[in-house]
Amino acid sequence: MHHPSERRVRVSERLQPGDVAPEFELPDADGATVSLASLRGRRVILYFYPAALTPGCTKESVDFEGSLADLQAAGVTVVGISPDKPAKLAKFREKEGLTFPLLSDPDAEVLRAYGAYGEKKLYGKVVVGVIRSTFVIGADGTVEKAYYNVKATGHVERLRRDLGI
Repeated sequence: MHHPSERRVRVSERLQPGDVAPEFELPDADGATVSLASLRGRRVILYFYPAALTPGCTKESVDFEGSLADLQAAGVTVVGISPDKPAKLAKFREKEGLTFPLLSDPDAEVLRAYGAYGEKKLYGKVVVGVIRSTFVIGADGTVEKAYYNVKATGHVERLRRDLGI
């Protein structure tokens, strides 16, 4: 049932390899602004997750942290984005010992720009929210790989295999 007051959620286009990665500026867990442009010159793994401090998102984030040294040695920067407020991201970072940037996108503007927000199935029901997605962005700012509806478990391993890291 849709209430008349609800505005229709714009389901965004999915990105394809070769597309220019949408620019963004978002606050990190400390409230400092991080932009995609500031990361130019390195490959970036940008992963979008539904909520900090939940089991799947924790597993995925901890896996990224565990592979961070290898990824960084290969010239790859990891950045996580969720709709959580910076204060919650700071709590998540401290609790799990995460050392890479976690960015806050409460209006889901960047999530939508990447096609990582829209209808998804949750426990058999269709809901609107964050679609767990990961993008590999080349040093020149173009999308190299786009993964939608990823599973939290095993995702980092698969990514490393695909990237040969």
